[in-house]
Amino acid sequence: MARLVGINHVALEVADIDAALAWYGRLFELELRGRIGDRMAFIDMGDQFIALARDRSPHADRERHFGLVVDDKAAVRRALEDAGVELTRPPNLSFRDPWGNHVQVVDYGEIQFTKTDRVLRGMNLELEKTEAALAELRAKGLAD
Repeated sequence: MARLVGINHVALEVADIDAALAWYGRLFELELRGRIGDRMAFIDMGDQFIALARDRSPHADRERHFGLVVDDKAAVRRALEDAGVELTRPPNLSFRDPWGNHVQVVDYGEIQFTKTDRVLRGMNLELEKTEAALAELRAKGLAD
């Protein structure tokens, strides 16, 4: 059997690619990998990416969601508040984008998800893990 080793990308349905790029661009630094006309756009996240796919029949997800890992969760909260987006209470940070996609935001330092030193250098990031996150990684043999 094949083993799951990670997530390459997540696809979000949006009504308008340019509007979605502009909306997410207010919250995050975006690096556009490429696009396919007005049907799809791809946003790089180091060795992973988000695909934005045009869907002209918007609908809100109920429980389906995905978690974005960021280097500064507080900065994302401030940007979302400034944009007037409804949020969950701290320490959680979840929101719905204008197309109904449910997004959770987590801080890199606080979770077991990790990038290699080489990928972090390539992304020009210097990030540390909390002791709790390191303990999770150690328990799985994924950290010293």
